[in-house]
Amino acid sequence: MPGKGNNPKAWLLRAKGSLARANAGRLTPEILYEDLCFDAQQAAAKALKALLLAHHQPFPKTHDIGLLLQRLEAAGMIAPEEIKAAEVLSFYAVVTRYPGDYPDLDEAAYLEALELAQRVVAWVEKQL
Repeated sequence: MPGKGNNPKAWLLRAKGSLARANAGRLTPEILYEDLCFDAQQAAAKALKALLLAHHQPFPKTHDIGLLLQRLEAAGMIAPEEIKAAEVLSFYAVVTRYPGDYPDLDEAAYLEALELAQRVVAWVEKQL
């Protein structure tokens, strides 16, 4: 019996957990939009990894949504354009994860990231 690390449903559950955190929003002023966008990125990445696992496709340890989408395509699964648009979420996994030289994110960026992540998770859930 495969462990949880190889179980697509376990990955989807983790994706939904990340999405729930992102969806909770700024409960306090200390919660940064950057962190919420990171949770949105994590939701999309974990969901795509769940789909890859369901199709017995290996994937590297990565936060790169574009790479995960390429792996899906190489396995014969073509994501719709509205799912491919989530590739921009990769920016939130690395660049904005820590303090740095980038503009502060605002509510509009957060809401866009959240919508993209919601689309990806819902699409993957339908595929599973």
